[in-house]
Amino acid sequence: MEHIPNRDTPILIVDDDTGFLLTIKEILVSSGMPEPALVSDPRRVMPLVETHGFQLVLLDLIMPHLSGMAVLEQIKQRFYHTECVMITASDDIGSAVEAMKLGAYDYLTKPVQYEKLIILVQRALERYCLRQGLSLYERKRPLEQLKYPEQFDDMVAMDHAMARVLRQVEMVAPTEYSVVITGESGTGKEMVARKIHQLSHRSERPFVAVNMGALSDTLLTDELFGHQKGAYTGASSDKKGFFETASSGTLFLDEITDLDISLQSSLLRVIQEKEFYRVGSTRSVNVDVRLLAATNKDIPYEIEKKRFRADLFHRLNMFHIDIPPLRERKSDILPLARLFLKQFAAQTERPVSKMSPDGENFLLNYPFPGNVRELKNMIASGVLMEKTDQLTPGSLNISTDSSMSDAFPIDPSVDESFPLLPLEQVEMNHILHVLDRVGNNQTQAARILGIGRKTLHRKLKSYHLKE
Repeated sequence: MEHIPNRDTPILIVDDDTGFLLTIKEILVSSGMPEPALVSDPRRVMPLVETHGFQLVLLDLIMPHLSGMAVLEQIKQRFYHTECVMITASDDIGSAVEAMKLGAYDYLTKPVQYEKLIILVQRALERYCLRQGLSLYERKRPLEQLKYPEQFDDMVAMDHAMARVLRQVEMVAPTEYSVVITGESGTGKEMVARKIHQLSHRSERPFVAVNMGALSDTLLTDELFGHQKGAYTGASSDKKGFFETASSGTLFLDEITDLDISLQSSLLRVIQEKEFYRVGSTRSVNVDVRLLAATNKDIPYEIEKKRFRADLFHRLNMFHIDIPPLRERKSDILPLARLFLKQFAAQTERPVSKMSPDGENFLLNYPFPGNVRELKNMIASGVLMEKTDQLTPGSLNISTDSSMSDAFPIDPSVDESFPLLPLEQVEMNHILHVLDRVGNNQTQAARILGIGRKTLHRKLKSYHLKE
């Protein structure tokens, strides 16, 4: 076997076991690294290294025709700076140590531990790049790791952690796999689900998103499966549920772990049987939808606590995508902030055109417990508050939870006159300030505040304010 990717790659894997080559390739690609070159004949290594200038070669120690040790010696004689990692059986550690004396960077034992493999490959590439003064596998352009980067032009993913997520989206989208998307609140789970739908062959059909936590237990069955006319008092006509509405398309079940355990069996049955019954009907309806599910909870923990069915999870979890929190994607913070700044400055016709250096520094050091959603709302509020043409830290609406007090300790001696108000009063003051800045346009204010217009109206009503 011999496979060289279309794009230049810094990694070559050499092993006479084709299955092992393909497994290592998928591990590296799914972790966000470039697709590696693969070769099963060790006699081909030197011509390939000479032609493609690989930065890192993973070598099996025992191979026919030519041993890994012999290949290592050849590489180090002609391409001394090329890093080599040896792969050996667990009972051949002595040979691996000998290989390191000949210049190998490190060694791995079979069966290979995936986490250790990824860390070792990253460190070996980093050492090569530091020696040569290069950036790690084109770190400034992570989307080039994708086969079709133009499909993600509407998304910000400058950080490799998010680029890895997009690579997983690209891999799973053309399949019929059901997918479980996990991540903290505000990381963009629905955005990822919509992108999976857009890149699938169902893209011309409906995408229906359902917040399972927003549905009451009494209404859930009716909302998911619909009802027949006369099924109960008030059912004056037939009604399609979410499953029928999403027919031939994609059904996104957000906050799936909020579904009551007593109702999970109904959902499991639909997935297994690919049919359901409307409430009040004896006629089955066939199901043709792709299921995507998301949660911000620890599913194994929910299963352990008997709050989520393990069999339902395994039915849904044909593929898993975990979205890292924004604090672990620091390269994305400023590009996202600039994008939101441009959007909200245009919407509000405010003259704020850029971030101040202090503002950028503040955002890079802020932990963002609310992730991208919090950043978006922070910029929206800041654009209204800012009195200059640059967004400064003083205009950003920052929460004062414990995580922030650790990152930015408050010195009470700075301003002892600062009013200590109840949270409800602070919220009311901020809402009224936003309304004032947008000329009492409640639709625009709700969008800036990141809440629904009905929620805004309800809050205003609760304040008992005169017009």
